[in-house]
Amino acid sequence: MPLRRWLRHSAAIVLVGAGLMSVLPALGPDLSAAPTDGEGSVSRPVQSTGLEIPTPPVAITGTLILTTTSPFDGESAYRFALDQCDMGPRITGTESGWAAGDYILEQLQNHGWNVLEQKFTYRGVNARNLIAKKGSGPIIMLGAHYDTRPIADKDPDPGQKGTPIIGGNDGASGVAVLLELARVLDVAATRKEIWLAFFDAEDRGNIDGWPYAIGSDYMAKNLEEEPACMLLVDMIGDRDQTIYWERNSHPVLLQEIWEVASKLGYEEYFVAEYRWQITDDHIPFIRRGIPAVDLIDFDYLYWHTTADTCDKVSPNSLARVGHVLHAWLSDRADTCLLLAPSRDR
Repeated sequence: MPLRRWLRHSAAIVLVGAGLMSVLPALGPDLSAAPTDGEGSVSRPVQSTGLEIPTPPVAITGTLILTTTSPFDGESAYRFALDQCDMGPRITGTESGWAAGDYILEQLQNHGWNVLEQKFTYRGVNARNLIAKKGSGPIIMLGAHYDTRPIADKDPDPGQKGTPIIGGNDGASGVAVLLELARVLDVAATRKEIWLAFFDAEDRGNIDGWPYAIGSDYMAKNLEEEPACMLLVDMIGDRDQTIYWERNSHPVLLQEIWEVASKLGYEEYFVAEYRWQITDDHIPFIRRGIPAVDLIDFDYLYWHTTADTCDKVSPNSLARVGHVLHAWLSDRADTCLLLAPSRDR
């Protein structure tokens, strides 16, 4: 998962870290004069999504009443994360990376999902997205990347910077939440067609000229049907969990999801304030006009280091995200249908 820009509520922007992933122009300051390489740089600025971000976001009217008790089990989700960590680094195009995809595919099929493989090649490296589908009705997509970074370029030990990471939080945690949802979600009760998307080739950005989010970009460009909206989960398993609003995400969806979290008593962990503006796997779908949200906890000390292991992931953190997503899918996902009324569903 790429390093990003930290946006406070003022117009000031603080650039943190080095070798930043491509970032979107902020609301306000112009980054066109920013350096293009070197320490603390902005690499390959990309076109703005054009998404208007009201402050505060405008919510769909109505009182939120949660009617469904979530069966999501944080311990079960954590076992899915451990299984991935036990495979070691899961780098795109490697034997372990392919094995991780096979593991995900098997878990989904075991729980009755129809799984499609989307194979592609990038710069001679074989990669594979997975899309699990179940139910009928308007399509809601949830996504996570399952590959891990081939080098620990942010490790504090210079001798470890070339070592592949395990990706306990950055990789395994998002996949674990989706696999547990695949196990427990009553899709028929949602009256939707649910897609669970697992992206390959996300986390090799700024290495050997690769960009980030290759798999999600490929999927978004090759959609034959459009989801009503897309929810991304990334780096959400941190034991010290704090998930803020992300500035490229659709403001109404932010408001709705964080309201669900509040109803569940998770205000301490889902903080309804903007903090990050992130180029992540949701951006290709936003570019296609699909409302999307990035649920990400980027205040993570072990990002892109050899210390990003499964002991840094908490079953309770996985459970909170799982409960919020389950409740939103069960009681509030119709919001998606109101965001782009001109689309033919």
